[in-house]
Amino acid sequence: MNISLPLPSHKQLTLVLAAAVTVLGGLAFLPSLPPQKSASLPVAAEDSSRLYAPDDLDVTLWAEAPLFHNPTNIDIDARGRVWVTEAVNYRDFNTKPGERLSHRTKGDRVVILEDKDGDGKAESSKVFVEDSLLTAPLGIAVIGNKVIVSCAPNLLVYTDEDGDDRPDRREVLLTGFGGYDHDHSLHAVVAGPDGRWYFNTGNAGPHVVTDRSGWTLRSGSLYTGGTPYNKENQGNMKSDDGRVWVGGLALRINPDGTGLKVLGHNFRNNYELALDSYGNMWQNDNDDQVITCRTSFLLENGNAGYFSTDGTRYWQADRRPGQDMFTAHWHQEDPGVMPAGDNTGAGSPTGVLYYEGDALGPQYRGTLLSCEAGRNVIFAYQPQKDGAGFKLQRRDMISSFPQASERYEWFETDKDARKWFRPSDIAAGPEGALYIADWYDPIVGGHAMHDRKGYGRIYRVTPKGKKLSTPKLDLSTTAGMVEALKNPAVNVRLLGFEALRRKGEAVVGEVKALLTADNPYHRARAVWLLPQLGKLGRIEAEKLLQSPDENMRMTAFRALRATTPDVLPYARQMAGDADAALRREVAIALRDVPYEQSKPIITELLQFYDGKDRWYLEALGTAVEGKEAQVYQLVQELYREQPEAWSPQRFNLTWRLHPAQAVSDLKLRAGSAKVPAEERRKALTALAFVKDKKAAEAMLALSSSQLPDVATGAGWWLNFRRTNDWAELLDWQTATTQAITPAYRQMLDLKKQVQDKNQPITARIEAAKKMASDADGGNMLIDLKAQWQLPDTIAKAVSEQIFANPDQNVRVLASQFFPRNGKVLKVDFIARMNGNREKGKTIFATNCATCHRHGENGAEVGPDLTQIHQKFDKLALLDAIVNPSASMVFGYEAYTITTKKGESYFGFLLSDGATVVLKDAAGKQHAIKANQIKDRVKMPRSLMPEPTVLGLDEQALADLTGYLLSFKQ
Repeated sequence: MNISLPLPSHKQLTLVLAAAVTVLGGLAFLPSLPPQKSASLPVAAEDSSRLYAPDDLDVTLWAEAPLFHNPTNIDIDARGRVWVTEAVNYRDFNTKPGERLSHRTKGDRVVILEDKDGDGKAESSKVFVEDSLLTAPLGIAVIGNKVIVSCAPNLLVYTDEDGDDRPDRREVLLTGFGGYDHDHSLHAVVAGPDGRWYFNTGNAGPHVVTDRSGWTLRSGSLYTGGTPYNKENQGNMKSDDGRVWVGGLALRINPDGTGLKVLGHNFRNNYELALDSYGNMWQNDNDDQVITCRTSFLLENGNAGYFSTDGTRYWQADRRPGQDMFTAHWHQEDPGVMPAGDNTGAGSPTGVLYYEGDALGPQYRGTLLSCEAGRNVIFAYQPQKDGAGFKLQRRDMISSFPQASERYEWFETDKDARKWFRPSDIAAGPEGALYIADWYDPIVGGHAMHDRKGYGRIYRVTPKGKKLSTPKLDLSTTAGMVEALKNPAVNVRLLGFEALRRKGEAVVGEVKALLTADNPYHRARAVWLLPQLGKLGRIEAEKLLQSPDENMRMTAFRALRATTPDVLPYARQMAGDADAALRREVAIALRDVPYEQSKPIITELLQFYDGKDRWYLEALGTAVEGKEAQVYQLVQELYREQPEAWSPQRFNLTWRLHPAQAVSDLKLRAGSAKVPAEERRKALTALAFVKDKKAAEAMLALSSSQLPDVATGAGWWLNFRRTNDWAELLDWQTATTQAITPAYRQMLDLKKQVQDKNQPITARIEAAKKMASDADGGNMLIDLKAQWQLPDTIAKAVSEQIFANPDQNVRVLASQFFPRNGKVLKVDFIARMNGNREKGKTIFATNCATCHRHGENGAEVGPDLTQIHQKFDKLALLDAIVNPSASMVFGYEAYTITTKKGESYFGFLLSDGATVVLKDAAGKQHAIKANQIKDRVKMPRSLMPEPTVLGLDEQALADLTGYLLSFKQ
């Protein structure tokens, strides 16, 4: 793919930092790309105040604190003023009075910034609103006299009736979103080219939201945490459309609050949504680990693949043998999940913008911009169509480093101010300039902030040597309305759209004239408007279905679909179009159309499938939702090969549809030596997604296959599916019963002795010591301690034995209940010590490798540490090791579960539903029926033992961090 952006030479722009800040060590998500050859930069004071941008752009500091503080999101109005949502009260539960910029008891603010004298820098600041309903708002949209602020649980609309820049009315348009004072919550509204409002929310549910027409969205997952308010959540909730939506959501609503619709789901924290004028949706998403953030084209109705489909399992629970982390994290080998897009690696992605203006030059028109706060960079893409989807080739556009992919080994701490550049949002102004909000902090992530002064910055990006001025829009004339529609500021152009729509057929000629505009995005905006201008406008839009421009045909189809209750005539007309993207849209439009009406169109769409295009395949999956069995009959008629000789078309369609009728064919293909091993594996996957007893029985038969890969794969699926989709289909108790060994029986006898209060305490201690040295016995002792059935006297007496237990799971869990004294390790002292990498490698192999992987060594119980040097600097990594319970990684919070039979289980929660699944510190999974659980408690401490428990001193920790932070394997 060719990107017509300037080549890697950059302009260094010196910016004066006007505020002094307190530098504290903390978590920073750092780069994940492979090291690139580049000259080492000296760590000099003058370097820390530079931004790097393409040579043809100027970047200037447009505004900074104290004009505003802590900017989370920005929008620019028709007058060129920048509106900022502040988050001074962000995470106030983590801050003591006086530690940070004074918390405002009246709530957070929305501030208006303006450059009145046109010198390229804001000098005016006024408070639009300070509201008790605003705690760390994450989104703002300014549309005329309405200001829409996103702040969970509410989507608020402030209306300024008299134009005095103070709200005269506030209404809660929608409420019920989860994620109060949480990053994974409600994000900004953006106006779509169809006149409707689009927005998204992260996975901090549950989201139970009723729109103004009475339709209710119910969405959730097993995710809790991040704040003390995010305590309860659950998956498998059905909305009023009968569907199960989970995780983060992309949503659309009419400006009057009716018509709430889910456009995509199962994200982790999709920070913002961007639309281009063709109606394509774009967003980014962040990850649990350090290498799997992404930027994606969003397929309408798409499942992004973070949780299991019902939201009851984390991706870690579903990770299959042989899957790399990115594939597993986004469920990329599961039918029904859309392609993940560009893997941007480590980071903390935030605001996005699709730039369609001309002011920066033709090379920037059609550029998707994504803020990466964790990597101190704004990424740029120019998406290229690829079948029914897009190719996304990434480059760094603006950064505080010469290359955002460079390593941070030069910096022992966060004292280098280049790392404090944290772009939280990017927006286009009405004059075509770009504006970048900088949150400005030494850390990002971990639900915290370390800048105690509430500093913040906004930059302005313009073409080199050219002054841009804000145009004066005149909405009293048709020409002025058309100019507004052409505006590069996304929410400003809606003013022109609405004004022209109100005029109806009278302006069809003027709007039609835009169809020949030089800027193709201006043409697309006219297409969206035409069918909303009455019968004459609709006729013109229908003509565009025959346009030689494939993008115009697709936009016309989308625009007509958005304005008519009966899309079938248009779907029939366009089902045979040469453009795969347009056929994708036809398929999406058929989701709720009954089979008999949609059958001829589906048949035609099936015939165009090339066997390769995953985007097209997922769109077909949308078309046949609820109709899989009938459509599979069509597939059988179209492709009559035997299972062992299936074409890619037949095989992939069967994989995607996976109806019960395909079980026998999938079984034959999965167990055939004539089929390549990779395709056998895929056939097993398809079989595993069939929720039918016949599928479970087929998998059971395949577990006895003479082909080792088939037997192993089938065995894995059986063990996995017995805890979820197939839990009630087979007699799992009989299949998994294991005889109790004599050694285990001995531990049970010792346990009775320990519990017997009639025995002398010395005898009970001796029995406990024997148990503490045995893997099974150690687990039993932990069970007793967790249930308050083991006296402290005995617990203290067995401390040395239990921390020497041969089972890593026992040693790790013992730190929760059998603390032993050790000296306090000072992180700041160790950070100044030199480490020996080779000694650190040995320490890792001895103490860490049983849970963590680093390079080719270690296990995958806890987080993979291979790329940890890209996420943590030395101070932050030491803090995580010495204080493992202070900031636990999401998905690795420990739970203790006690059953009604008195059994206790400990580990990470992987799945939560009818069957609860825990993974212990040894990597073993435990499945417990929910109706058999007596008590479930989230453990306050990390399962990772403190260094004193492992016998590590300061020098050992310096050596260990030296090894982990080295990028040499």
